Formats: sequence, structure tokens, C-alpha cells
Amino acid sequence: MQERYETQISNILIIGSGGAGLRAAIECKKYGMTVSVVGKRNKLDVHTVLAAGGINAAFGNIDRKDNWQKHFADTYIEGYEIGEPKTIEIMTKESPELVKEIDSWGADLEKNAEGLIDQRFFGAHSYRRTCYSGDHTGRQILKALLFKAKSMKIKINDSIYVTDLLVKENVCFGATSFDINTGEKILHLSDAVIIAAGGHTRIWNKSSSRKDENTGDGFYLGLNAGCELMDLEMTQFHPTGMLMPEELAGTLVTEAVRGEGGKLFNSLGERFMEKYDKNRMELSTRDRVAMANYTEIQEGRGTANGGVFLDISHKDKDFILKKLPSIYKQFIDLQKLDISKNPMEVAPTAHYSMGGILVTPDEHKTSVEGLFACGEVAGGLHGANRLGGNSLAEILIFGRRAGKFASLYSNEIKYQQRSKKIVQENFDKIDNRIKNGNEMGRLIEDELQKIMWKHCGVIRNGESLKKGLEKLRNLRIRFNDLDVRVGSHGFSDLSLSFSLDASILTAEATIISALKRKESRGSHQRSDYPMLKLEEKCNYLVKLNDKGKIIVNKKEISPLSNSLQKILKQSKTIDCFKNKLLE
Repeated sequence: MQERYETQISNILIIGSGGAGLRAAIECKKYGMTVSVVGKRNKLDVHTVLAAGGINAAFGNIDRKDNWQKHFADTYIEGYEIGEPKTIEIMTKESPELVKEIDSWGADLEKNAEGLIDQRFFGAHSYRRTCYSGDHTGRQILKALLFKAKSMKIKINDSIYVTDLLVKENVCFGATSFDINTGEKILHLSDAVIIAAGGHTRIWNKSSSRKDENTGDGFYLGLNAGCELMDLEMTQFHPTGMLMPEELAGTLVTEAVRGEGGKLFNSLGERFMEKYDKNRMELSTRDRVAMANYTEIQEGRGTANGGVFLDISHKDKDFILKKLPSIYKQFIDLQKLDISKNPMEVAPTAHYSMGGILVTPDEHKTSVEGLFACGEVAGGLHGANRLGGNSLAEILIFGRRAGKFASLYSNEIKYQQRSKKIVQENFDKIDNRIKNGNEMGRLIEDELQKIMWKHCGVIRNGESLKKGLEKLRNLRIRFNDLDVRVGSHGFSDLSLSFSLDASILTAEATIISALKRKESRGSHQRSDYPMLKLEEKCNYLVKLNDKGKIIVNKKEISPLSNSLQKILKQSKTIDCFKNKLLE
């Protein structure tokens, strides 16, 4: 590594160049801030593009009775009542404005015959409220955000790996990083930092995330800065991921397929969702459909390849090409399968981190002064089960809010304390990673992903979780003997070492949280504790103590305001939750 480093100074540093980070940057610019946006992936290939099916907003364009109150009730109840009420209220109230805005910026959302934004059904929504652009909505939103950012002269720096935040006396004053291509070290000094670096679903070997994304980097930065993470055990397993080709197992098959009429069958030809949710069938909650798929496979009614069938072939080909063009092409390209003629084979896949950094609902600030978080890296919105279409709304709404309040913070501070000692320690940490060792990073990564799938997958139990935790701790020992070399082949070993460090830490925190929650709630299913428990209707928080050990604490859920209680009582969807308690 080079001894010198480049220094970049800005009002706001944004870590993550996906939808949440870009929307935050745009808002910061509106407030007159200088902004630095850094991301480890190419800005055209961030995780946002994989959010395909749509974005939620209670316009009532198709179903006139829909409104934000119904959207609130669906989100809160189907999250098993452990989501942050104020966060959900903000999202459901503000999403129509932000969806109109992104459409006006070029997202090109589908319009109906009346010229209004069209809306489709997504699982567990009382009404059709998911706005969409075919089955590539995330890509269209990203394109619109990039165009807007370019028009505002916001520079986005690709291939930058942020290693640590700079924190003195619980005040964040920037970060350290290196360029993945050149190895150049960079000191980022800023008034405020916004983490928008995604979740940790790549730590499972069947995942909708691609290689080297969603490896827990944002969680790692937050934990080491002194933040608490909430509900890490609540990882969403999407019901439908591809099985083949093997190297792409877990690749997402969007919920839009079921939203447009796709049906699930087992190997016996049974449309099995009738056994699990006879009213909503394939449009049940993601946790229920994932559990149904998993159960059919585990009980021997799956396909030869270990999946179930998802069939849309009863629809006309023209309909499929209009509504699901990307999925049609995906199966042609990867499997030479025409989904207008044949069913798809699918199985559950790790898809979304519903827990994350603990933030305040309004400002999305963390417990560290000057540090904010938004998007998938932040916790609170989804509870124990995420409704499809809420994630794209989340990145726009809370990206804007994080940008706004980080900008206000920057305007208010009169003095920014800094520490040369902390800066040097961070850069020494980068240099000390480079060493000869006996362990190869990709082999450790593969082992980690297998451990998480086997011991902390769709269904968990205490004995298996403890074995998984023991294996992770042995993996940590192996990680300490990691071979990290730099030179003519670049600095990929170095970036992988930091990703692995983050992945192992967040995997440990996830299993520790899963052990603590002794019930089955939403995406967290314990075979040894199969029922919901009233005393477990809470949030679990993890943090690092002064010795770097993970500790977990119980947090009582935030109370509902009188007006929100009234909304829930009036909502028909409350019966769905009561049924879950009785089963």
C-alpha cells in the first residue's frame, strides 16, 4: 500500500451509491451541501436494480378505498407488530409524493387507461398499491436517480471500499477507505456521514444478492462506530429463487410473477398454498409462502432439483412479455426455458435484511452524533416480515430524510473535532491486513455461507444455532491466518478481507439474536419454539462492548399513538394477525 493518502473534504459523506444513497445525496445538494458519494460497486450495478416488482404507494388509482391508513395497517400487522410505528406511518404517508417525484424524474412507471400510475397486487396487501415498470422497477428508479444526480453535478466514486468510520468521543467526523483498483488510501473528512450500504444477505449461500454485495459492510461500520443493530435475526427469505444454474442458485424470481397470477404447485401437481393460506393463496405474506415452499420440499413433495413449480404459462405470451419481460428473458438466457410454455422451478432464497442499524424514525440518525443511516442498512420499518414493494419506497423516503437532517446537522455544528491518532490507526489497520497466510478468502467465504444456510436458514433451532455459532468462531480463527496479497492482480484480496471480517461479525450477531428470540415470528422460525409468544413481542438489540464482544439486549416495542391504534381497530387485516395467534 502507498504511504500517502488523498484527503477529501465534504459537508456530507454518503457510503453507498444505490437508491437510498443517491436520494440522500440529491437532498443534501438541495440544502446547498458539498457531497461525496462512494460505493464499492459500479454505480450502474448496485443492489437497487434487483428490486424488480414494484414500489408501494396508496394512491387508490385502481382500488379506490386504499389509503395510507390501510397501507399502515398492512405493513404493521404483517410485520407481526414489532416494527417501529412512527417509521411505518412516515413511509405510508409520504410514499405517494415520492413515487410521483421519481416518476417525474424519469422512472417511467406504467400508466393505466386513465393516465394514472397503474398498480398491481403484491402479497398480503389489502389492495392493489404496487406501482411498477414492467418487472424492472428498481432499475428504472436507479436510472432516474442517476440522471437527477448528474443534472445536479453530484459525483459518484465507484470502487471505493470504506474500511472504518472516524469516531471520537461518540462524534463521527468521516471515514477511511481505499480504491479497490489502485490501492490508493483516502481520508474522508466530513461534518456528517450517511450509511446507505445495504444489508447482509450474501452471507447465505442461496441468496438473491450477487457476489461481493450485501456482505454486512454497513452493519460492520455501524457496530464498530458504537451503534446498536436491531432485529438481526429477521432476515427475509424470498419464496422464489432460481435453482439453476447452480452457480446462480438463489437468483430472484420477482413477486411480480405471483402478483400477475403465477401459481405454485408441488411435484404431485397440487396447488399447495390452499393448505397454508386458503384465502390469499400465492399472495400471502412472503414468510408464509417461503415456509410453504420450504415445507413442501422438506416433506418430499418437491421437484427432483429440490424446488417447487411456479407457473405463469396459463397467461398469454403477450401478457407475460408486457408484465414480466425481464423474468421471461432471465429464464431464456440462463435455462433456455420459455415460461410462457413451461413452469419455473423455484425455492426460498435469502433476500432482505429486515433488521439493521437502530435509527430515530424522523431523522434516521444513529446513537453516534453526526452519523445517519437509511435504506436496507437501517432497521425499524419491516418488523418480522417485509411486504414486497415497501423497500423501494423506503430508500426514497428515508434517503430524503437522512439527507435533510444530515444537512441541518452540518449547518448547525460550529466545530468539528478530529483526531490524527484515530486516522492513523485506521490506515494502519488497512496496511496490517496485507500479509502472507495459509487461508484463502473465497474458501472461508464459501464455508461461512454454508454455515449460515445450514444453521440459520429458513427454519432454525437452538441446538443447530449453537453449532453454527461455534463453527463461526472457528472460522474467525482461520480468518486471522488469511492470505492477503496486493500487486499486479490488484487489491481484490484486500477488499475481500474486509468483506469477510464484516460477514463473520454480522453472522455471529445474527445467530446470537436468533438464539435470544425463543419463538417463531414472521421470518424467524424456531422448530423448538413454534409458537408466537406475547413476551417476545419486542426488539432485540446487539452491540459491541468495550472488549469487542457482541452483547444483546431486549427493547420494548414502541407504543402506538391513539390515532394509530384506531386505524388498526378499523382495519380488516387485523383478523389476519389474530388468525396467526390462534394457529
